[in-house]
Amino acid sequence: MSRRSNSARRTAVQPAGVSGGRIGTAALHAALEEALGRRSGQRRRVVGLERRPSMYSTSFAIEELDVRLDDDTRIRLLYKDLSRHALLEDARQAKPTFLYDPLREIETYRSILGPNRLGTPICYGAIVEPRAERHGLLLEKVPGVELYQVGDLTTWRRVAEWLAVLHARFARQSEALARIAPLLRHDAGYYRLWADRARATLGRAGPRLSRDERRGTEQLFGNYDRVVERLVALPVTFVHGEFYASNVLVHEHGEGLRVCPVDWEMAALGPGLVDLAALTSGGWTAGEREELALAYCAALVSHETQPPDAFLLALDYCRLHLAVQWLGWSQDWTPPPEHAQDWLGEALGLAEKLGVA
Repeated sequence: MSRRSNSARRTAVQPAGVSGGRIGTAALHAALEEALGRRSGQRRRVVGLERRPSMYSTSFAIEELDVRLDDDTRIRLLYKDLSRHALLEDARQAKPTFLYDPLREIETYRSILGPNRLGTPICYGAIVEPRAERHGLLLEKVPGVELYQVGDLTTWRRVAEWLAVLHARFARQSEALARIAPLLRHDAGYYRLWADRARATLGRAGPRLSRDERRGTEQLFGNYDRVVERLVALPVTFVHGEFYASNVLVHEHGEGLRVCPVDWEMAALGPGLVDLAALTSGGWTAGEREELALAYCAALVSHETQPPDAFLLALDYCRLHLAVQWLGWSQDWTPPPEHAQDWLGEALGLAEKLGVA
């Protein structure tokens, strides 16, 4: 898998499906006026609204909005429908139900990303109507391309450096962040849950596994407490949770580069190296992966920075966790060929390298 197809979770490009629960235009119009008025501190009247399905939805239905205000200001937005009914069919089959919480992404944008001005999409407002089972985000339509389309390693290094700045910004703020958003927690229970799911999935696939694969998985899961012990000892910060290249937009402007991660549905408190592991997954050479990792390490403004060997070892444990998570993601779902990766081979290779298989 080449780095250009580093997009482990993004589904095949398809129009956003919308079900019978789709928000009506009048309700969307009112929500826009309320959100824009609250943002500007004065009443903003929407005199024109065009909406169309986005061709680049991932888990949830997304619409592109062309908005015209009464002063002839024009704004291009996205409406991401986070309601359960708005899950696209592939995601409905694949996404574990225990991960669903629309307020996680909403509060991540409203209460964490927005106030810290990190270059992420501007959140113009949110729709939170629990009784109607309706949740959604009104977001800036960011110009740029998905990182996996970029072949220049320099750009990837700059993204790794941006990621280090994000993690340093929120180091040692776990409890404060937990009070303002329902973030996932990458704790021992979380890691064991994924190991149990992966073990069960591979158990059902037993006849299709080779003898070496069966032996390797038995040893890996028999020793997985050692992996969990290493993971929970890593410094905790605010993480994206799915920092794959398909979830990162980059936009060159002058001499600057805007790094703009999207899809914060898995935002969490956990080791920052989980995000770096996602960024460096795919068909990198060992040298390229190390170059990106060390760019992150050099940019990490923290007293907890480790020596390079220890840092790269910790990264391998996080890479192993991601491989196990993908093995346990869904027993009934297979990613499209262009997004597939041999996660079992990845897990067993890392387990052998780390001495746990």
